[in-house]
Amino acid sequence: MSDIRYPIAGLVLILSLWIIYDRNRETPPPTPPAEQPPVAAADAVEPAAASETKSPAVEPAPEPPSGYAAGRLSALPPMTHPEDNPATSAKIALGKQLFVDPRLSGSGKTACQGCHYRHLGWADGRVASAKDNGELNTRHTPSLYNVGYQTAWYWDGRATTLEGQVLAAWKAQINADPEQATATIQAIPEYAAQFEAVFGGPATPETIVKALAAYLRTKNSDNTPWDRYEMGNPSAVTPDAIAGHALFVGKAGCAACHAPPYYGNSTFYNVGLEHGKENPDPGRFNVTKDEADRGAFKTPSLRSVALSAPYFHDGSRATLDQAVRYMASGGNPDPRKSELLVDRELNDIEIFQIVAFLRSLTSDETWDMPEIP
Repeated sequence: MSDIRYPIAGLVLILSLWIIYDRNRETPPPTPPAEQPPVAAADAVEPAAASETKSPAVEPAPEPPSGYAAGRLSALPPMTHPEDNPATSAKIALGKQLFVDPRLSGSGKTACQGCHYRHLGWADGRVASAKDNGELNTRHTPSLYNVGYQTAWYWDGRATTLEGQVLAAWKAQINADPEQATATIQAIPEYAAQFEAVFGGPATPETIVKALAAYLRTKNSDNTPWDRYEMGNPSAVTPDAIAGHALFVGKAGCAACHAPPYYGNSTFYNVGLEHGKENPDPGRFNVTKDEADRGAFKTPSLRSVALSAPYFHDGSRATLDQAVRYMASGGNPDPRKSELLVDRELNDIEIFQIVAFLRSLTSDETWDMPEIP
């Protein structure tokens, strides 16, 4: 009997000690949540200008609009490439190198990129940029975002193909003789090998233009916070942005010219900006010679517009807030301006909300500088 009692007592003691240990041992930390993606540029709010007004508290975000399929990969349709310039990864990579290579220019010092930077919305942040020969342009550098979806190029639409626009800018903006610049490029063994592989022959002005155009068709602002919201993520944007979208398509009337998915694309309107100038820019009239087009300029896409200040063809508005205020007020009293441009009687809060929506159209793709041979 005693031989059984002591083993049982020992077992009880061991169990008691284990229970005490188990209760006092350190509890393992909870599994950390999945890493959240970095905040997109569109979600960041730049310091408010003196004229900007902060929004009061607003209601929680409603559910996203119906009709959008969760998991949709793109808000934009597939890019269409010309039959005579199909895209390949090698051609795009070659075009990217040429885009940043100053040896394409007349001076050998100015690359195409000199007026188009990713962090500035593929524009240059200046009212008017200088050409390679030092002359100033008379119009603000337009963004290259979604340039491949357009049907007319330049502020007045004088180029009818992207390849034509590239060739014209090569000659005028970076002051090049395409034949001479091509000879310089072809003399570089690494480039010569790439042109042989991509085009089956030596570099020519035509193949340089095709490579650049193929690359430019990849500069797309897509998968923005607003796109993600429409795809079914209710937390992708702020309540202010949602309220701003309602104004954009409703009371403010913006969507009449800036319709999705591009929010503006290859249409022309006079918005009164040339009114009262000593030498007004005739705009689209220079192309069509139609008086109805005098003072009309291409409607820019608003995708990633928050990055590309200053605004309008003349760079006359320094901030997005100022640009929205100008349009919402009906603009200058030009008798030729579009009948769509009227005073929408928006208050400061409504202006702020429209700007919040426009910021939500900013994409957050990355870009890296290629090495050139």
